[in-house]
Amino acid sequence: MALLSRKETPQTSYRGRKMGDASDVWVGSAYLFVQSTSEKVLLPVMYGDPKQKPCVFKALKLALADSTGSLNGVDVLKVHCSDPHLIIQLKFCKEDNCRRFLQSYREGHLQDSLQNHLKLSLSMSTLVPVQMELKTGSEKLDAMIREEERCLECIYHEKPNRLRDEEITELEESLRNCSFLDNNDNKGPSLNSSPTSLSSSPPSLNSLPPSYSSVEISGSLPKGDTFTFQGRQFANRKISPDDHQTFAKLVSKKWKQVGRSLQVNCRALRDPVIDNLAIEYDREGLYEQAYQLLRRFIDSEGKRATIQRLVAALEENGLISLAEELLCLHQNDKTL
Repeated sequence: MALLSRKETPQTSYRGRKMGDASDVWVGSAYLFVQSTSEKVLLPVMYGDPKQKPCVFKALKLALADSTGSLNGVDVLKVHCSDPHLIIQLKFCKEDNCRRFLQSYREGHLQDSLQNHLKLSLSMSTLVPVQMELKTGSEKLDAMIREEERCLECIYHEKPNRLRDEEITELEESLRNCSFLDNNDNKGPSLNSSPTSLSSSPPSLNSLPPSYSSVEISGSLPKGDTFTFQGRQFANRKISPDDHQTFAKLVSKKWKQVGRSLQVNCRALRDPVIDNLAIEYDREGLYEQAYQLLRRFIDSEGKRATIQRLVAALEENGLISLAEELLCLHQNDKTL
């Protein structure tokens, strides 16, 4: 094995690179083997069917997004069909994303997420059970999956040997153009949800205006859905791009408290996600931290990411003026 043929120790090689030139980019690769244990679901056959391929790819893409918390957390370079497996070649461009992926894989969240997304994408009546294996070259990472540093090192030394396949590029473009999204996407699991928790909605890859790049579920809220704030009735609706930016600008240091209020029934904001956002976007400042928090909420909850839930979280933390701003109360009062 190439890794063991080096005269330097693995830790020296890996850490030496990591602590080296600041311009160095952390890049690694791995192969995810996925197999359905249901006799009714043959993933290689489905992926080979032009009509079902986009649905299977969509489920894979969303499950990987769940594992890292971002649609760009891991790149899919190629999907190979090798009965009974689908073999997905993955590329990681950030060590932190790779760590999140490994944690999700280790704790079974990636498996749960893929089973849920396959059920939705393929319009199945029950969950699609799958088994997974993670490999780099001749190394089987499942055997060392609790040794995170060792797994990271193996992935780091397995450099991608190809560019993204043209077929993958076309599939991702189809996702952005919503060419095969249907009404079955209106309900489903939240990020990293378990099979028994199916009350919230998964993110889809709907394209949105440049000012609002987060993803959401297609479809609108039921007509007549309202809520009460300060004795007035307001139409409930999905959080808009303007809401998103206003929240990020005005919430200031209380963004974490609001996040913990939104955390209820939103697994995408479970601990330690909020603290990790504070660290990850520390240099960018409060605006970006708050923006990314609400983006996680919207990505996870889809059409359930409503203005009512956001206003309730703001009210709970004493941010009444911000809630009024989002509901345009000040503007309405001026026109009275």
